[in-house]
Amino acid sequence: MLTAFVRAFRTPDLRRKLLFTLAIMALFRFGSFVPTPGVDYQAVRTCVDQARNSDQSGLYQLVNLFSGGALLQLSVFALGIMPYITASIIIQLLTVVIPRFEALKEEGQTGTSKLTQYTRYLTIGLAVLQSTTFVAIARTPGGLFGSSCQENLIRNDNLVTILIMVITMTAGTGLIMWLGELVTEKGVGNGMSLLIFTSIAATFPSSIWAIHTQKSTDVMLLVIGIGLVIMALVVFVEQCQRRIPVQYAKRMVGRRMYGGSSTYIPIKVNMAGVIPVIFASSLLYLPALVAQFQRNSRAAWVDWINTHFVRGDHPIYIASYFLLIVFFTYFYVSITFNPDEVAENMKKYGGFIPGIRAGRPTAEYLDYVLVRIITPGALYLGLVSLIPLIALILVQANQNFPFGGTSILIVVGVGLETVKQIESQLQQRHYEGFLR
Repeated sequence: MLTAFVRAFRTPDLRRKLLFTLAIMALFRFGSFVPTPGVDYQAVRTCVDQARNSDQSGLYQLVNLFSGGALLQLSVFALGIMPYITASIIIQLLTVVIPRFEALKEEGQTGTSKLTQYTRYLTIGLAVLQSTTFVAIARTPGGLFGSSCQENLIRNDNLVTILIMVITMTAGTGLIMWLGELVTEKGVGNGMSLLIFTSIAATFPSSIWAIHTQKSTDVMLLVIGIGLVIMALVVFVEQCQRRIPVQYAKRMVGRRMYGGSSTYIPIKVNMAGVIPVIFASSLLYLPALVAQFQRNSRAAWVDWINTHFVRGDHPIYIASYFLLIVFFTYFYVSITFNPDEVAENMKKYGGFIPGIRAGRPTAEYLDYVLVRIITPGALYLGLVSLIPLIALILVQANQNFPFGGTSILIVVGVGLETVKQIESQLQQRHYEGFLR
């Protein structure tokens, strides 16, 4: 692997792409530490230190994870990549609901470009909404940093300062989106995925060291060992797939013979990726969000939500989280993989599964296989996502446990895809790849 890495840097065009990608990732991390104009940075640092030593609300953990800790810094890139992820998911779901979007999806490259443009517009709109929310929170930061921080984090609390902060954070999101597209176009790998990878991986060293500081060296080494085992298991499952063989019949078009080839349909165990985890986390944050706005109320339902859905160590929260992940896994796969559509396309181009008739029987067979592949995949996603919650109960390391849930799934998935892209470019130049 090291030899292949050296050969990759010896290839001029591939070296240029790798260096460009690394430069964009470094620029992205630099923006995470540049404070937004109008923010009292010293007060923010004090609140961050206090939040690390207290029970930080789980309400904003997901956004803070995707921003690489920039949210707690209230930096230029405080929103991170989360508005783009949310916009992408919304547009993808709307392609099933809105006929116009479904028609654009079927138009090929032109339709995809149009949907991408809609995603950009929606990203900016969501960025304006989220930045306004975070500026409002900065005025009363107790909900973000915990009850230990009640001081206003904005120096000049006036309309002009607030507008500048909202515009700056929104522009930061637009810049992140542009950087990701630059990496996709001129670098190596998917730009948005690599920026998410950078955000999450950047928090690993501080999280591990925090476990060492709060617990002991033995606990830190135990966490690292468990993390390596989890990572190996996740890599193994992410590579697992069921390959359904497909044969294409020979056919004459004019004087030329087409078809006669054999291929396969790869159905991965984890077809949904990390999307069900994001959906489940976002949905479970809604009750905590409602309770946050009613924190001065003495209603019984507010106390019940604060007891069961805020910290995440209650059995009701754990069971709800697991069941929502399983549900969203089935839901997301059902809208992204349509057995009827696949069977119709196979029939149109003369393809068939050996032993299965074309048309409706093929769709029923694909649905049969899909259900039996999704079930272990959904259980796998649920169990991996519960690892931080289990760590909270066993070693009280939920805030600093990096090897589990959304973080490990994204890091491993993006890492594997990027290595495969580098390997394919090396193989085009007759070099050995990373995975050999």
